[in-house]
Amino acid sequence: MTFKRARSEEQRAIRRRAILDTAAAMLDEMPVAEVSLNELSRRVGLAKSNVLRYFESREAVLLELLDDFLSRWLEALTDELAREVDAEAAPEVRARQAAEVVSRSLAERTVLCDLFGAQGGVLERNVSVEVVKRHKRASIARLATMAELLRGHVPEIGDAAENFCLMALAVAGALDTYVPPPPSVLAAYAEEPELGVLHMDLPDALRLAVTSLLLGVLPRG
Repeated sequence: MTFKRARSEEQRAIRRRAILDTAAAMLDEMPVAEVSLNELSRRVGLAKSNVLRYFESREAVLLELLDDFLSRWLEALTDELAREVDAEAAPEVRARQAAEVVSRSLAERTVLCDLFGAQGGVLERNVSVEVVKRHKRASIARLATMAELLRGHVPEIGDAAENFCLMALAVAGALDTYVPPPPSVLAAYAEEPELGVLHMDLPDALRLAVTSLLLGVLPRG
């Protein structure tokens, strides 16, 4: 696509959305680390200098996408928890059901996990203070939404809900960096099968981690 210069706020919003949608499409094809500003500019049909009129850096684009993806995930998670958590079950049973839903739902969204994994070490390194503050404010709002959603199904976790949600998302990002293993690691596992004990499957690893976290903040007795 080719754009003329935006002359109104509505046109600027359209340009920003086109850039975000193009970056999202790229993340369906490649990991976060391979998304470049040059390729993004080429695909969106704007010079790199023009893309920088709307977003100050590649990282600023991806941070905004992270908030978009997180918001959409929470909408889906609302329905998934409502379907799969038995409101009449005991607290520990509901906690396990909720952990199963959260972990499976995250594992199905590898792009979101990839963005979480890159957030602290990459995406927050080449942005201004204003972009960071805007991103952090949005993150706090999403975290509050997720915590309230969890409390709706497992009210026993109370004020620990926010910490659980924060840790669950951080773990999802950390585990995603190991999956899939690079070819050299897969070759090592093939040559020495006993090394395969270190191989991680994302859904299984997330299930174990999220369940442990949620049961850990559930009050005893």
